[in-house]
Amino acid sequence: MTEMTASVTAARPPSDITKRSLPASLVIHALLIAASLLMLYPLLWMVSASVRPENEIFSSTSLIPSSIDFASYVRGWTGLDVSFGRFFWNSLVISLLVVTGNVIACSLTAYAFARLRFAGRNFWFSIMLGTLMIPYHVTLIPQYVLFLDLGWVNTILPLVVPKFLASDAFFIFLMVQFFRGIPRELDEAAMMDGCSAWRIYWKIMLPLSLPVLATAAIFSFIWTWDDFFGPLIYLNDMNTYTIQLGLRTFVDSTSASDWGGLFAMSTLTLVPVFFFFLFFQRLLIEGIATTGMKR
Repeated sequence: MTEMTASVTAARPPSDITKRSLPASLVIHALLIAASLLMLYPLLWMVSASVRPENEIFSSTSLIPSSIDFASYVRGWTGLDVSFGRFFWNSLVISLLVVTGNVIACSLTAYAFARLRFAGRNFWFSIMLGTLMIPYHVTLIPQYVLFLDLGWVNTILPLVVPKFLASDAFFIFLMVQFFRGIPRELDEAAMMDGCSAWRIYWKIMLPLSLPVLATAAIFSFIWTWDDFFGPLIYLNDMNTYTIQLGLRTFVDSTSASDWGGLFAMSTLTLVPVFFFFLFFQRLLIEGIATTGMKR
């Protein structure tokens, strides 16, 4: 009986199964497309508003403007006392320095926790994990007082220097989980060949850890690029503003606000993040998928 059932199933044309699942597949895809459009609507409306005439921005919810006008981009880029290109440059410099600091310092710290043996390793690792539960606002005032005494306020140093001291425990934990999945036999074989711990880190661990390093780099870039609170606290001079502070200058509660320039510059600020994510997308997915898993 079993053999007869198996033969009937094998003899059934694949097209029958495909026809049965086709309506359900179409319904699922239609729902997914509708949900995607719903989530993308605010973004698409912002892009549409950036090319609308100023008097039509809030008068319609349609995504198709009655006429296309790029004056908002010109006004937003050059309308402030400082060119918006300056804000772009400041954000780019800070973001790249933060990415460099996080990748170098966090990978070194994670390598020590994951592969080296030293006194108090588990204790210090627990302390490091405990810092994940401390809200940023708890340490804000002591940090500000410290940086004020050092004369770093109104410079990018408070936003960059801590990253070179492995201050992001999340990335350390992420890399520790990834490093633990790399076979220890590689370390032992390298030691037998005379490699030091530093050379093992540089020649073996880093080349094998590109996915998790790319993951840390992408999140560091996006979080720093979108950060508003940190620059708001430490940057006072308009020449040192990042793009988030620059966008804030378009809205003024005491006078007229330039909504067209705001939406135009907001659209431009999404471009670097989009291309940065697009370039490292494969490594990001691989890093998240393999973190904490034995390979």
